[in-house]
Amino acid sequence: MNEVESRNVESPKMHDFASIMRTGEPPGLAPSGSRLNLKPEDVKNGLGQLVLTLVKLLHELLERQAIRRIESGSLSDEQIERLGITLMRQAQEIDRLRKAFGLEEGDLNLDLGPVGKLF
Repeated sequence: MNEVESRNVESPKMHDFASIMRTGEPPGLAPSGSRLNLKPEDVKNGLGQLVLTLVKLLHELLERQAIRRIESGSLSDEQIERLGITLMRQAQEIDRLRKAFGLEEGDLNLDLGPVGKLF
């Protein structure tokens, strides 16, 4: 296939995509004329939930890594103490932010597929 032929290939799927991009509606449906009504506080809470979920995931990973390092004996007693205090304060701050956004503990849980739930 030469360059001219490859540019002229049409696909019904591409036509549907172009239609959706022009009107915002799938083909065959009349445009509704309505717009998506987003409330700023909903967007803020959704973003807060996303960020806190990622922070919670990182916190869980840090805790698991800390446990592995403690069990391997590679940390001194002082390092273990500092690590424990740091992780505890981090967990408290995550919990404080979760409450500030009006989220439940389960709202920050992730389904990690074959690995299972985050917590």
